[in-house]
Amino acid sequence: MRPAIHDAMARQHSGEPLSVISQAGDRSNGRRSLDMAAEAEIAGLADRPTHELRLAWRKVYRRESPVGLSRDLVIRVLANKMQERAYGGPSPSMKRRLNTLAGEFEKGGSSLDPGVVLKTGAMLVRQWRGHAHTVLVLDDGFEYQGQRYRSLTMIAARITGAHWSGPRFFGIIKRPSRSLSTTAGLGHE
Repeated sequence: MRPAIHDAMARQHSGEPLSVISQAGDRSNGRRSLDMAAEAEIAGLADRPTHELRLAWRKVYRRESPVGLSRDLVIRVLANKMQERAYGGPSPSMKRRLNTLAGEFEKGGSSLDPGVVLKTGAMLVRQWRGHAHTVLVLDDGFEYQGQRYRSLTMIAARITGAHWSGPRFFGIIKRPSRSLSTTAGLGHE
Protein backbone atom coordinates (compact mmCIF):
# COMPACT_ATOMS: atom_id res chain seq x y z
CA MET A 1 0.00 0.00 0.00
CA ARG A 2 1.36 3.41 -0.97
CA PRO A 3 1.55 6.15 1.65
CA ALA A 4 -0.79 9.11 1.21
CA ILE A 5 0.79 12.05 -0.54
CA HIS A 6 -0.31 15.40 0.86
CA ASP A 7 1.87 17.71 -1.19
CA ALA A 8 0.12 18.98 -4.34
CA MET A 9 3.36 19.16 -6.33
CA ALA A 10 4.26 15.58 -5.38
CA ARG A 11 0.80 14.40 -6.46
CA GLN A 12 1.10 16.25 -9.73
CA HIS A 13 4.39 14.55 -10.54
CA SER A 14 3.31 11.12 -9.26
CA GLY A 15 0.28 10.91 -11.55
CA GLU A 16 -2.19 10.83 -8.64
CA PRO A 17 -5.21 13.13 -8.90
CA LEU A 18 -5.07 16.46 -7.16
CA SER A 19 -7.47 17.23 -4.35
CA VAL A 20 -10.85 18.71 -5.24
CA ILE A 21 -10.74 21.24 -2.42
CA SER A 22 -7.92 23.63 -1.72
CA GLN A 23 -7.68 26.79 0.27
CA ALA A 24 -5.29 29.70 0.19
CA GLY A 25 -2.30 28.71 2.26
CA ASP A 26 1.18 30.20 2.37
CA ARG A 27 0.86 33.00 -0.15
CA SER A 28 4.50 33.99 0.15
CA ASN A 29 5.49 31.28 -2.31
CA GLY A 30 2.29 31.52 -4.41
CA ARG A 31 1.16 27.94 -3.75
CA ARG A 32 -2.16 26.84 -2.33
CA SER A 33 -2.14 24.26 0.43
CA LEU A 34 -4.73 21.52 0.50
CA ASP A 35 -7.52 21.96 3.02
CA MET A 36 -7.87 18.39 4.19
CA ALA A 37 -10.51 19.28 6.80
CA ALA A 38 -12.87 20.75 4.18
CA GLU A 39 -12.17 17.82 1.87
CA ALA A 40 -13.04 15.34 4.60
CA GLU A 41 -16.15 17.32 5.56
CA ILE A 42 -17.45 17.29 1.98
CA ALA A 43 -16.74 13.57 1.64
CA GLY A 44 -18.63 12.94 4.88
CA LEU A 45 -21.79 14.81 3.87
CA ALA A 46 -23.33 11.74 2.22
CA ASP A 47 -22.88 9.71 5.43
CA ARG A 48 -24.61 12.27 7.65
CA PRO A 49 -28.27 11.84 8.63
CA THR A 50 -30.79 14.21 7.04
CA HIS A 51 -31.45 16.12 10.27
CA GLU A 52 -27.70 16.88 10.56
CA LEU A 53 -27.65 18.11 6.96
CA ARG A 54 -30.55 20.45 7.73
CA LEU A 55 -28.67 21.73 10.80
CA ALA A 56 -25.61 22.34 8.62
CA TRP A 57 -27.85 24.21 6.15
CA ARG A 58 -29.14 26.40 8.98
CA LYS A 59 -25.57 27.10 10.09
CA VAL A 60 -24.42 28.04 6.57
CA TYR A 61 -27.48 29.96 5.31
CA ARG A 62 -28.94 31.12 8.66
CA ARG A 63 -32.41 29.89 7.69
CA GLU A 64 -34.28 26.65 7.22
CA SER A 65 -33.68 24.65 4.06
CA PRO A 66 -36.49 25.03 1.50
CA VAL A 67 -39.40 22.65 1.96
CA GLY A 68 -39.33 19.79 -0.51
CA LEU A 69 -35.62 20.08 -1.25
CA SER A 70 -34.30 16.55 -1.71
CA ARG A 71 -31.53 15.15 0.47
CA ASP A 72 -29.31 14.81 -2.60
CA LEU A 73 -29.77 18.48 -3.50
CA VAL A 74 -29.09 19.57 0.09
CA ILE A 75 -25.80 17.63 -0.02
CA ARG A 76 -24.86 19.17 -3.39
CA VAL A 77 -25.65 22.73 -2.28
CA LEU A 78 -23.71 22.34 0.97
CA ALA A 79 -20.74 20.83 -0.88
CA ASN A 80 -20.83 23.70 -3.38
CA LYS A 81 -20.84 26.28 -0.57
CA MET A 82 -17.86 24.56 1.06
CA GLN A 83 -16.00 24.60 -2.24
CA GLU A 84 -16.83 28.30 -2.73
CA ARG A 85 -15.33 29.04 0.66
CA ALA A 86 -12.22 27.03 -0.19
CA TYR A 87 -11.74 28.43 -3.71
CA GLY A 88 -13.25 31.87 -3.30
CA GLY A 89 -16.40 31.39 -5.42
CA PRO A 90 -17.24 32.71 -8.88
CA SER A 91 -15.68 35.92 -10.16
CA PRO A 92 -17.72 39.15 -10.12
CA SER A 93 -17.98 39.06 -13.93
CA MET A 94 -19.36 35.51 -13.81
CA LYS A 95 -21.93 36.58 -11.19
CA ARG A 96 -23.01 39.50 -13.42
CA ARG A 97 -23.34 37.20 -16.44
CA LEU A 98 -25.40 34.66 -14.48
CA ASN A 99 -27.67 37.43 -13.15
CA THR A 100 -28.14 38.76 -16.68
CA LEU A 101 -29.05 35.31 -17.99
CA ALA A 102 -31.44 34.73 -15.08
CA GLY A 103 -33.10 38.10 -15.74
CA GLU A 104 -33.54 37.30 -19.44
CA PHE A 105 -35.05 33.94 -18.55
CA GLU A 106 -37.47 35.52 -16.05
CA LYS A 107 -38.63 38.04 -18.67
CA GLY A 108 -40.09 35.19 -20.65
CA GLY A 109 -37.22 33.92 -22.72
CA SER A 110 -38.14 30.26 -23.06
CA SER A 111 -34.66 29.48 -24.35
CA LEU A 112 -31.40 31.29 -23.89
CA ASP A 113 -29.68 32.09 -27.16
CA PRO A 114 -25.90 32.09 -26.68
CA GLY A 115 -25.55 34.20 -29.84
CA VAL A 116 -22.99 33.27 -32.43
CA VAL A 117 -20.68 30.50 -31.27
CA LEU A 118 -17.40 30.35 -33.19
CA LYS A 119 -15.95 26.91 -33.80
CA THR A 120 -12.25 26.23 -33.55
CA GLY A 121 -10.66 26.47 -36.99
CA ALA A 122 -13.15 28.99 -38.38
CA MET A 123 -11.67 31.84 -40.43
CA LEU A 124 -13.01 35.38 -40.06
CA VAL A 125 -12.29 37.70 -42.96
CA ARG A 126 -12.84 41.47 -42.86
CA GLN A 127 -12.11 43.97 -45.61
CA TRP A 128 -10.72 47.19 -44.14
CA ARG A 129 -9.37 50.07 -46.22
CA GLY A 130 -8.60 47.88 -49.21
CA HIS A 131 -6.97 45.04 -47.31
CA ALA A 132 -8.41 41.65 -46.37
CA HIS A 133 -7.72 40.77 -42.74
CA THR A 134 -8.01 37.08 -41.80
CA VAL A 135 -8.36 35.76 -38.25
CA LEU A 136 -8.19 32.10 -37.23
CA VAL A 137 -10.40 30.97 -34.31
CA LEU A 138 -8.44 28.89 -31.76
CA ASP A 139 -9.58 26.91 -28.71
CA ASP A 140 -8.31 29.62 -26.38
CA GLY A 141 -8.49 32.77 -28.48
CA PHE A 142 -7.60 33.96 -31.96
CA GLU A 143 -4.62 34.18 -34.28
CA TYR A 144 -3.95 37.18 -36.52
CA GLN A 145 -0.77 37.59 -38.58
CA GLY A 146 1.02 34.86 -36.62
CA GLN A 147 0.25 36.34 -33.18
CA ARG A 148 -2.23 35.03 -30.64
CA TYR A 149 -4.88 37.25 -29.09
CA ARG A 150 -7.40 36.65 -26.33
CA SER A 151 -10.13 38.76 -27.93
CA LEU A 152 -11.36 39.99 -31.28
CA THR A 153 -11.50 43.50 -29.82
CA MET A 154 -7.70 43.54 -29.47
CA ILE A 155 -7.36 42.51 -33.12
CA ALA A 156 -9.88 45.12 -34.27
CA ALA A 157 -7.94 47.80 -32.38
CA ARG A 158 -4.70 46.68 -34.03
CA ILE A 159 -6.27 46.82 -37.50
CA THR A 160 -8.08 50.15 -37.12
CA GLY A 161 -5.91 51.95 -34.60
CA ALA A 162 -9.05 52.77 -32.60
CA HIS A 163 -11.28 50.99 -30.11
CA TRP A 164 -13.91 48.84 -31.82
CA SER A 165 -16.10 46.03 -30.60
CA GLY A 166 -14.28 43.04 -32.08
CA PRO A 167 -17.40 40.94 -32.69
CA ARG A 168 -19.12 43.91 -34.33
CA PHE A 169 -16.04 44.73 -36.44
CA PHE A 170 -15.97 41.17 -37.78
CA GLY A 171 -19.74 41.07 -38.24
CA ILE A 172 -20.52 38.22 -35.87
CA ILE A 173 -22.98 40.00 -33.57
CA LYS A 174 -26.56 39.02 -34.22
CA ARG A 175 -28.62 42.10 -34.90
CA PRO A 176 -32.35 42.05 -34.23
CA SER A 177 -34.13 41.24 -37.45
CA ARG A 178 -36.67 43.74 -38.64
CA SER A 179 -40.18 42.51 -39.23
CA LEU A 180 -41.73 42.70 -42.69
CA SER A 181 -44.08 45.46 -41.54
CA THR A 182 -41.20 47.81 -40.64
CA THR A 183 -39.19 47.09 -43.78
CA ALA A 184 -42.20 47.51 -46.06
CA GLY A 185 -42.63 51.15 -45.07
CA LEU A 186 -39.02 52.16 -45.75
CA GLY A 187 -39.47 52.79 -49.46
CA HIS A 188 -37.26 49.91 -50.64
CA GLU A 189 -38.31 48.74 -54.08
